[in-house]
Amino acid sequence: MRIGMMADLYKPHISGVTNYISLNKQFLEQLGHQVFVFTFGHGEYQDEENNVIRSPGAPVFVKNLNLNLRYTKRARKLLQTMDVVHVNHPFISGSLSLLYCRPIGIPIIFTNHTRYDLYAKAYVPLVGGAVKLLAMHLFIPTFTSLVDLVVSPSAGMRQVLIEAGVKAPIDVVPNGVDLHPFRHPTHVRCRTEFGFTDQDVLFFFVGRLGSEKNLVFLLKSFYEAYQREPHCALFLVGEGPLREELRTWVEERGIGARVIFTGLIPYDEMPGYMAMADVFATASVSEVHPLTVIEAMAAGLPVIGIQSPGVGDTVVDGITGLLCPQLGQTQFSQAMIDLVVDRERRLELGTQARRASEQYAIERSVQEMLKRYERVIDKHAGQRRRRIKPERGIVRK
Repeated sequence: MRIGMMADLYKPHISGVTNYISLNKQFLEQLGHQVFVFTFGHGEYQDEENNVIRSPGAPVFVKNLNLNLRYTKRARKLLQTMDVVHVNHPFISGSLSLLYCRPIGIPIIFTNHTRYDLYAKAYVPLVGGAVKLLAMHLFIPTFTSLVDLVVSPSAGMRQVLIEAGVKAPIDVVPNGVDLHPFRHPTHVRCRTEFGFTDQDVLFFFVGRLGSEKNLVFLLKSFYEAYQREPHCALFLVGEGPLREELRTWVEERGIGARVIFTGLIPYDEMPGYMAMADVFATASVSEVHPLTVIEAMAAGLPVIGIQSPGVGDTVVDGITGLLCPQLGQTQFSQAMIDLVVDRERRLELGTQARRASEQYAIERSVQEMLKRYERVIDKHAGQRRRRIKPERGIVRK
C-alpha cells in the first residue's frame, strides 16, 4: 500500500503530531508498506529518513515552520500516485488534499490531533472568539464533510468535534506509542546529577512551555505542595515562549533549586529521564490524546492531571492516577502532597498505569489504522480519475 501522510509541520519541528507521523511511518514500513510524508520546508534541513517530500515555503512566526498554499509539481504528481492519504493538519494540508486528491478519487482520512479552539484562545486572545468560530464551527465541519473518514484519538475529542458541528462519522483510534523504550530504558539518568536523593519525590512535566499547557497553574500547585512537603521537586522538560517568565516566577519564590528547566531533550533520551521520575504531572486541558502521558504510564509513573478531553480519556482517576477539576488548584496541590507522603499508593498507581498503557501500543494502533485505510480504499475501488467535483471551486476560495 502507498500511503501519503500530509502535514503542515514536520521535522525538525518537535510536536506530538510529528512524533505520531514518524512512529506510524516507521511501523507501517516495517510491515512492508510505502509511506511518504508531504510537507513544507527549505533546503537547509537534511532529512534522516527516506520519502519525506518537501515543497518550499515561506517562514512564519513559529520556529521551523515554513508554509505554502501549493505543492511543487513533483510533489503533486507523486501525491496523486498514493492509494490513500492521511491528513494530520486540516487547514493547509487538508485543503490541498481536497484540491489534489479528491478530484481523482484518492481516499482521504483526517485525524484531528489538536484543540484548535483552545490554541486560538491562548495565542490570539483578541480575536480568539472569531478564530474559534472560524476553525471549529465553520471550517472543520465543512472540511470533514468532504473527506472519507474522520478519526479522533480519544472519545472526548470526538464529542468536542460533534459539539462543533461535525456531522461525518467519527472513528476513535488512539494514537500509538512505542512502549518498549519506556518499559526497558537503556540509560537511566541519576537524580544525584541534579542534587536530589532517593528521599525526594520527582514530578515530571514534558511538553511545550506555552500558555496552552496551563503551566502557571502547575507551578502554583507545586509551590503550595512544596511549602507543606519540601522533599519534592518539579522537572519541566521542553522549550517554549513562557520559559523565561516561568523561570522568573520560580526564582522570585526562592525555589530555583527545586524546579529544574531541562530544555529540549532528544526523544531517544526521554525514557532514561522518565525512569528517574516518580510522578508525571500535567495541568494542560488542551490535549487531544497526550502521548507524553502514555509514555509516562508505560514507564510506570502515576499521572496527576485535569479532568478534560484527552487526559481524562487516558487516566482513570484513582486507578492509574489522580484527576482534578479544571479550577481546582487546591485539589491539584493536595493530589501532589498525597503522592509525596503515600509511597505505597504512588507505587500501586504506577503499576496500574504501566499495565493500562498496553492498550496504546503502536503495534495495535497501526493495525487499527490499516483497517481504516483498507476500508476507504475498497470504497473507492474503480472510482479513480472521476470527474472533478464542483466543490473544488469552493476549496480554492
